[in-house]
Amino acid sequence: MQDNMSIIGVPMDLGQSRRGVDMGPSALRYAGAIEKLQELKNDIHDLGDIAIARPDTANAVEASNLKNLKQVMEASEELASIVDQEIKKNRFPVIFGGDHSISIGSLAGIGRHYENLGVIWYDAHGDLNSSETSPSGNIHGMPLAVSLGIGHEKLTNLAGYAPKIKPENIVIIGARSLDPGEKELIREKGIKVYSMHEIDRLGMPNVMKESIDYLKGRTDGVHLSLDLDGLDPSEAPGVGTPVIGGVTYRESHLAMEMLAEAEILTSAEFVEVNPILDDKNKTAAVAVGLMGSLFGEKLK
Repeated sequence: MQDNMSIIGVPMDLGQSRRGVDMGPSALRYAGAIEKLQELKNDIHDLGDIAIARPDTANAVEASNLKNLKQVMEASEELASIVDQEIKKNRFPVIFGGDHSISIGSLAGIGRHYENLGVIWYDAHGDLNSSETSPSGNIHGMPLAVSLGIGHEKLTNLAGYAPKIKPENIVIIGARSLDPGEKELIREKGIKVYSMHEIDRLGMPNVMKESIDYLKGRTDGVHLSLDLDGLDPSEAPGVGTPVIGGVTYRESHLAMEMLAEAEILTSAEFVEVNPILDDKNKTAAVAVGLMGSLFGEKLK
């Protein structure tokens, strides 16, 4: 894993309906994310936060039942461009969210650099909805589908190409809240999913070993998209869509340590930290701890 990293904050809260997640990048910085990364890596560039346009509330729901489509699309385009430029400089992008809709831009910028980009989606949700299947119209439930080329053309064609990823190169870890349309898409596309059932039955060491071996054999780069609601809300309460029965803090540290040892990651993002819903910035602190394990922090 590269020592030269670029930090990009995306204070996006328009992909969902609970305010506060736009303060996620600030919460992560306040919890010491930059200092932690500087301890572990030699060359950290914090590029600050991209600007997010505010919507006209009278027109917040646009065509096809998608909320704030224009603003999400514009922010995604800007993020994709920045990520693309940083990879061209041979830098490892680390993206701070913001809600999970930011992954549309992340994957658009990253995907053009790989023939077979792998994705580890560490999340309670599949984020595989489209306007046809989404119960809410919230775009933060759609980024993985969009990156597969499924959804509104303004999103799927972002950065001028589609799809960004292939279904056989995705591993979802921690799923426990999937909508009917998402389950159907997972079956149809053969997407690899480790739900909480598999994590409980197999144990996190086996889940991560299988995931790493699976992606190593078929990808030329791997992006980690870590949604803090993948963890149980007792340990990460500051998220907009908490689902009980999630991955533990200890299991998540082990998962990050195994990814560090495998040296397969080429980019990463941490999303859905909402300090308004949190307890003394606990969730951001958890995220920073996981960054430590992911980027090589050792106890001895």
